[in-house]
Amino acid sequence: MAITVRRTALAATALALAAGLTACGSSGSPSATKTASGAAGPSGTVNVFAAASLKESFTELGRKFEAVYPGVTVKFNFGGSSALAQSIVSGAPADVFAAASPATMKTVTDAKAATAPEVFVRNTLTIAVPKGNPKHLAALKDLAGGGLKVALCAKEVPCGAAAVTALKAGEVNLTPVTLEQDVKGALTKVELGEVDASLVYRTDVLADAAKIDGVDFPEAAKAVNDYPIAALTKAPNADGAAAFTAYVRSADARRVLTAAGFQTP
Repeated sequence: MAITVRRTALAATALALAAGLTACGSSGSPSATKTASGAAGPSGTVNVFAAASLKESFTELGRKFEAVYPGVTVKFNFGGSSALAQSIVSGAPADVFAAASPATMKTVTDAKAATAPEVFVRNTLTIAVPKGNPKHLAALKDLAGGGLKVALCAKEVPCGAAAVTALKAGEVNLTPVTLEQDVKGALTKVELGEVDASLVYRTDVLADAAKIDGVDFPEAAKAVNDYPIAALTKAPNADGAAAFTAYVRSADARRVLTAAGFQTP
């Protein structure tokens, strides 16, 4: 499926704003660094809590961000969005939260632990199957076939909530053999041959294309997940958080994300 990248002036605006900030180090004391172009920018460590489905693309964005801001180190904590949200609310030290659904972000904003979030990408589900699709699955309803072992994400996490919506839209009833706490767990079950299929994000299948094939299905259009990102109100590195969230919304980052299979919001 082809994805059109919208080219706007957002990149220049976002990066210019971020570059003009005076950063604080992890201790909170003011410090200064320069961007690769010589402009003032943030420094220190930026701790980013991000949905597991963002692992590959955010890891690349972290390297690019560090190249733009040589005085910055980005550290990631990837996991299920709901678990990450609870950690943030409980006081885990983090600067940025990127969630796989508005519902999990709401947990953080309701606790007044994040600034106003902005949706930066969207994601859709696909059926992950072993390379070559040995069970010859072609539709969502095929998952309910006799003897088929299927993995889903737990309904409390965004990929699980999306799966429930898609299955309901397709009027498909099935009993999964396992419920995983994040999308990578569901995908790994297919990789290891422990299940015949799982419902995961399209981006995860693309990232694991050497081992996994994906089967698209029309009901996925009923279960599209928006991904919001926000700087946290108690961020130890507030300037770094502002710069990173701005960068994620830039045209440069958008190219990385759409290449990974994410859709523009």
